[in-house]
Amino acid sequence: QVHLVESGGGLVEPGGSLRLSCVASRSITSIVSMGWYRQAPGKQRELVAAATSGGSITYLDTVKGRFTASRDNAKNTAYLQMNSLKPEDTAVYYCNAVPPLPADDAWGQGTQVTVSS
Repeated sequence: QVHLVESGGGLVEPGGSLRLSCVASRSITSIVSMGWYRQAPGKQRELVAAATSGGSITYLDTVKGRFTASRDNAKNTAYLQMNSLKPEDTAVYYCNAVPPLPADDAWGQGTQVTVSS
Protein backbone atom coordinates (compact mmCIF):
# COMPACT_ATOMS: atom_id res chain seq x y z
CA GLN A 1 0.00 0.00 0.00
CA VAL A 2 1.22 3.48 -0.81
CA HIS A 3 2.22 5.68 2.14
CA LEU A 4 1.42 9.41 1.94
CA VAL A 5 3.01 12.32 3.79
CA GLU A 6 1.55 15.84 3.62
CA SER A 7 3.34 19.09 4.33
CA GLY A 8 2.86 22.80 3.81
CA GLY A 9 0.12 23.64 6.26
CA GLY A 10 0.29 26.52 8.70
CA LEU A 11 -1.20 29.79 9.85
CA VAL A 12 -1.98 32.41 7.22
CA GLU A 13 -3.93 35.65 7.17
CA PRO A 14 -7.12 35.95 5.10
CA GLY A 15 -6.24 36.55 1.48
CA GLY A 16 -2.96 34.69 1.82
CA SER A 17 -1.66 31.59 0.08
CA LEU A 18 -0.32 28.18 0.99
CA ARG A 19 0.86 25.22 -1.06
CA LEU A 20 0.31 21.75 0.28
CA SER A 21 2.41 18.83 -0.88
CA CYS A 22 1.72 15.12 -0.65
CA VAL A 23 4.65 12.81 -1.24
CA ALA A 24 3.95 9.14 -1.95
CA SER A 25 6.20 6.26 -0.97
CA ARG A 26 6.09 4.80 -4.47
CA SER A 27 5.14 5.70 -8.01
CA ILE A 28 1.73 7.33 -8.40
CA THR A 29 1.54 6.75 -12.15
CA SER A 30 -1.03 4.00 -11.68
CA ILE A 31 -2.96 5.88 -8.99
CA VAL A 32 -6.42 6.53 -10.36
CA SER A 33 -6.97 9.71 -8.37
CA MET A 34 -4.88 11.88 -6.08
CA GLY A 35 -7.23 13.93 -3.96
CA TRP A 36 -7.35 16.45 -1.16
CA TYR A 37 -9.99 16.35 1.56
CA ARG A 38 -10.50 18.60 4.54
CA GLN A 39 -12.24 18.33 7.86
CA ALA A 40 -13.13 21.29 10.05
CA PRO A 41 -14.04 20.87 13.74
CA GLY A 42 -17.55 19.51 14.10
CA LYS A 43 -17.95 18.97 10.37
CA GLN A 44 -17.75 16.00 8.03
CA ARG A 45 -14.72 15.41 5.87
CA GLU A 46 -15.28 16.83 2.38
CA LEU A 47 -13.54 16.46 -0.94
CA VAL A 48 -11.73 19.66 -1.91
CA ALA A 49 -10.10 18.61 -5.17
CA ALA A 50 -9.03 15.50 -7.05
CA ALA A 51 -6.69 14.98 -10.00
CA THR A 52 -7.13 11.78 -11.99
CA SER A 53 -4.52 9.84 -13.93
CA GLY A 54 -6.41 10.82 -17.08
CA GLY A 55 -5.76 14.49 -16.43
CA SER A 56 -9.16 15.67 -15.25
CA ILE A 57 -9.47 17.72 -12.07
CA THR A 58 -12.58 18.36 -10.00
CA TYR A 59 -13.09 20.98 -7.30
CA LEU A 60 -15.43 21.74 -4.47
CA ASP A 61 -17.60 24.65 -5.60
CA THR A 62 -16.45 26.92 -2.79
CA VAL A 63 -12.78 26.65 -3.78
CA LYS A 64 -13.13 26.94 -7.55
CA GLY A 65 -11.00 29.76 -8.88
CA ARG A 66 -8.92 29.89 -5.69
CA PHE A 67 -7.39 26.42 -5.35
CA THR A 68 -5.41 24.48 -7.94
CA ALA A 69 -4.72 20.76 -7.63
CA SER A 70 -1.97 19.05 -9.57
CA ARG A 71 0.12 15.91 -9.60
CA ASP A 72 3.69 15.30 -10.68
CA ASN A 73 4.02 11.60 -11.40
CA ALA A 74 7.77 11.91 -11.92
CA LYS A 75 8.15 13.17 -8.34
CA ASN A 76 5.47 10.93 -6.82
CA THR A 77 3.90 14.11 -5.48
CA ALA A 78 0.53 15.82 -5.49
CA TYR A 79 0.02 19.50 -4.77
CA LEU A 80 -2.75 21.81 -3.68
CA GLN A 81 -2.09 25.50 -4.32
CA MET A 82 -4.45 27.56 -2.20
CA ASN A 83 -4.87 31.27 -2.92
CA SER A 84 -7.19 33.92 -1.54
CA LEU A 85 -7.66 31.89 1.59
CA LYS A 86 -10.67 32.54 3.79
CA PRO A 87 -11.30 31.77 7.46
CA GLU A 88 -13.80 29.13 6.37
CA ASP A 89 -10.95 27.24 4.69
CA THR A 90 -9.57 26.45 8.14
CA ALA A 91 -9.40 22.68 8.55
CA VAL A 92 -7.12 19.68 8.63
CA TYR A 93 -6.28 18.81 5.05
CA TYR A 94 -5.74 15.18 4.07
CA CYS A 95 -4.17 13.68 0.98
CA ASN A 96 -5.92 10.65 -0.53
CA ALA A 97 -4.76 8.15 -3.14
CA VAL A 98 -7.21 5.90 -4.97
CA PRO A 99 -5.31 2.98 -6.49
CA PRO A 100 -6.69 0.52 -9.05
CA LEU A 101 -8.99 -2.11 -7.58
CA PRO A 102 -8.80 -4.19 -5.48
CA ALA A 103 -6.35 -2.13 -3.42
CA ASP A 104 -7.72 0.13 -0.70
CA ASP A 105 -7.47 3.90 -0.60
CA ALA A 106 -4.49 5.43 1.19
CA TRP A 107 -4.59 8.50 3.44
CA GLY A 108 -1.98 10.86 4.75
CA GLN A 109 -1.77 11.95 8.36
CA GLY A 110 -3.22 15.41 7.69
CA THR A 111 -1.85 18.93 7.88
CA GLN A 112 -3.49 21.82 9.71
CA VAL A 113 -4.42 24.94 7.76
CA THR A 114 -5.55 27.92 9.83
CA VAL A 115 -6.72 31.13 8.21
CA SER A 116 -6.96 33.92 10.74
CA SER A 117 -5.93 37.51 11.32
